Amino acid sequence: MTEPTRCGLVAIVGRPNVGKSTLLNALIGSKISIVSRKAQTTRHRIHGVLTQDATQFVFVDTPGFQTRHGGAMNRMMNRVVTQALGEVDVVVMVVEAGKWSPGDAQLLPLLPQGPRHILAINKTDLLKDRNALFPYVERIAAQHAFDAVVPVSAARNRQLEPLLAEIAQGLPAGEFMFEEDALTDRPVRFLAAELIREKIFRLVGDELPYGCTVVIEAWDEQGPQVRINACVVVERDSHRPILLGAGGQHMKRIATEARQEIAQLLDRPVHLEVYIKVRKGWSERESSLRDLGYE
Repeated sequence: MTEPTRCGLVAIVGRPNVGKSTLLNALIGSKISIVSRKAQTTRHRIHGVLTQDATQFVFVDTPGFQTRHGGAMNRMMNRVVTQALGEVDVVVMVVEAGKWSPGDAQLLPLLPQGPRHILAINKTDLLKDRNALFPYVERIAAQHAFDAVVPVSAARNRQLEPLLAEIAQGLPAGEFMFEEDALTDRPVRFLAAELIREKIFRLVGDELPYGCTVVIEAWDEQGPQVRINACVVVERDSHRPILLGAGGQHMKRIATEARQEIAQLLDRPVHLEVYIKVRKGWSERESSLRDLGYE
């Protein structure tokens, strides 16, 4: 007798920089959400798909919830979080082991009633005293009744199967939403733009504010190479020299590292051209955010 299929949406939520995107990539087994040590790296809602036998997990990676509503970008990211929470079957709230901030506490009232609630305690590999986990969990459990608590290390792929088993308990019976070999609902152009943005954050994130995004303006798959033209949109003229670096070395490194990862993603040689455009105040105008592909 064929086992009935189960499929559902799983929101991965938490304050910025607790490792949500790292956890998504570890669960999927492929890099579909960019990662950096900078908070607010994830700006979009990204679906990651994992199919195991008769169960399909459709993960929703969300931006970190912003407790300071300081501008259009933060308001947009918070809408993405609240919309995702209203549509899912399971909510996985990710926290950093041993740390509990006002930002964590402010997310608790937003967790919707109905879905299964799981607390994933990430970065347990960084704990010096594992015994400290017990009072830490008790303190959180006193504030919210989670259905399950799973300590994990996304960076080291630890305890992922127990987490998946807990998530699976909350998935309803139903047909798969995606093909069994699908990894994400996002097109490769989106992933390519995100890879370029990741390299920017990693190389010049300390110097460059968040008013930076990447738009793919041309994509040509004819011929032996995929030819891509990408535009890095910044808010100020002063951002341009930061991105370029001395003698253009920063931009060369960003383009080289991004091209290598995009080629690996596509499994084809890639020719990547990256240039910079100044669009003043784009991150503070919702119309500009929509024009540039933000939800």
